[in-house]
Amino acid sequence: MQAFYFLAVLFLAFRFKKDFRFVPAYEKWKNFFNYAWVGMLLYAFSENQFGDIATGFIGIVLLAAALYYLEKESDFKPLKFHLQSHYPLLAVGLIDSLTQLLFPAFYDRWDTYFIFAILGAFGWIYARWATAKKQREELLKANSRNAELDRLVSERTAELTSQKNELQATVKLLQATQAQLIQQEKLASLGELTAGIAHEIQNPLNFVNNFSEVSMELIDEMTEELEHGNNTEVIAIATDLKQNLQKIIHHGQRADGIVKGMLQHSRSGGDSKEPGDINKLADEYLRLAYHGLRAKDKSFNASLITNFADGLPLVSMVMQDVGRVLLNMFNNAFYAVQQKKALVGADFKPTVEVTTSLEGKNLMIAVKDNGTGIPDAVKEKIMQPFFTTKPTGEGTGLGLSLSYDIIVKAHGGSIDIVSNEGEGATFIISLPV
Repeated sequence: MQAFYFLAVLFLAFRFKKDFRFVPAYEKWKNFFNYAWVGMLLYAFSENQFGDIATGFIGIVLLAAALYYLEKESDFKPLKFHLQSHYPLLAVGLIDSLTQLLFPAFYDRWDTYFIFAILGAFGWIYARWATAKKQREELLKANSRNAELDRLVSERTAELTSQKNELQATVKLLQATQAQLIQQEKLASLGELTAGIAHEIQNPLNFVNNFSEVSMELIDEMTEELEHGNNTEVIAIATDLKQNLQKIIHHGQRADGIVKGMLQHSRSGGDSKEPGDINKLADEYLRLAYHGLRAKDKSFNASLITNFADGLPLVSMVMQDVGRVLLNMFNNAFYAVQQKKALVGADFKPTVEVTTSLEGKNLMIAVKDNGTGIPDAVKEKIMQPFFTTKPTGEGTGLGLSLSYDIIVKAHGGSIDIVSNEGEGATFIISLPV
């Protein structure tokens, strides 16, 4: 059985020499492995010279010395697993040799069990080596898979980086496009406002022109009467002339008030808040929106109903921005009733109603129409940027989105929608007082 110690050291040297072939430390330990082979030959010779017991002790000492020496070397720390697998063989071999030396009769009786113990210990070495080999093969496969995964990850990362760069460029393009569309929406609102102002100011200007023409005729008549010395008629004409001049002043002031009011709402320095009368603002923009639509479609008519609560407190707001929101709400209401009239016919009476009220610490503005209404499926999306129910070319889908940003984000308010499809819609704006 002493041959197993020889085989253990032989396999140990063979395995380490094979494992060290591709590491820098191989040159350092190459001679040691070769000397180990020579030592195994001497050990094999000693088995025939010293007898079984002495040869067994020699084999145990050689194996123990080899294990002790190798465990002390840092180069073999990764292989400590293999070295420790020899400990059971050392223990069993030492017990075997001591029992054979001290209790020969007992040993002769139970030698079969000692043989099986040595075979089991040697088999344990082989099993540990086989397990390590399998684990090493699995590790190599895992490393190979990891290398392949690293390559795939690198390729995917490069692809995602490229896609990210493309998306960032697309986002910048979309942001630039969005900025242009927002500017177009503001210009469109300005166009609606300008048309309304032009139509609204045209009325007092017409009165001014008409009374001026009549006054010129009265002056001609008064001159004739003065030439004839008819003082009574001159005094009557002068009275009519004075009344005309008063009307000219009144309508001129009306036109001046419209211009000044619009300049106040649209002056620069725009995003600073200041107290404002919401009733006055809503009334002005309602008429401007209506006359702006009338300027484009002379056949359009609608009933305008205003329910303005008295004694409302002034609201701190950006007048220009809130005016733009109201103008957008009114334009949408007029568009809805105009579309329904086209569907229903002449019997339909378009109506837009504006109501203001104070509820707690919030000022409410409700814009109600009896137009086409808003489907339930659309309500959740109607405030999203670029979403529009209007045909292509009639809306950018930014009006309500900008209104939401102005009321909710800039003023801390809210916009709610109450609508039944086909029966009209009500937009309720809430502003904190």
